[in-house]
Amino acid sequence: MPTQKIQPPNLFQRTLSGRVLYNHVVVAETQRLVFISGQLARNKAGEIVGPGDMRAQIKQVGENLREALKAAGCTLADLVKTTTFVTNIDEFFRHVDVRHDYLGVALPASTTVEIRRLAHPDLLVEIEAIAVADR
Repeated sequence: MPTQKIQPPNLFQRTLSGRVLYNHVVVAETQRLVFISGQLARNKAGEIVGPGDMRAQIKQVGENLREALKAAGCTLADLVKTTTFVTNIDEFFRHVDVRHDYLGVALPASTTVEIRRLAHPDLLVEIEAIAVADR
């Protein structure tokens, strides 16, 4: 599926630790969209992974995204948009390398929002995503 990633020259490019965090624009020419519900740091048994540990939770959420995409016949490279909800944005950006391990493959358009809390007090990060896939 053809996608075009655009960094408009007149828009600020956000980087952290030398890593580009997202593309401002992703153009996808497709008719098959995959919507992934917000993924939390829960393992297959439903247990919270890494209570109080943002790094461990970002990693688990990345693995959950990978599994959800795989079930739809996609990979992380097919991501075009993510929305991330975090309870502490400063702590989240201390672990940009882990986020980049998962989302850097596609460098999707991205929004990150700090919120008061998630579905359980031990949860620190949630990511929902949109991917495009071949038919």
